[in-house]
Amino acid sequence: MSFNLGALIIGFIILAAGGACVIFYRQIGDNIANGVHSYDHVKLFGIIAIALGFLIMTNLHTVILEGLVRLIFPGSR
Repeated sequence: MSFNLGALIIGFIILAAGGACVIFYRQIGDNIANGVHSYDHVKLFGIIAIALGFLIMTNLHTVILEGLVRLIFPGSR
């Protein structure tokens, strides 16, 4: 595994967007989603985006994807 500047930048952008969703969940829920019953969904999507951004930022997404490919196609590599 090696350092990848592009993954760091993309991961940070996803991390920041997820953080903004968690911080401003009421405004996003009122304006984009259907209101009060979607507040939890907006926060959940924000937390998922934070986790995904962290995985991409630390370049761990390639390890997970390679493991899935080896699990599905055992003869590869």
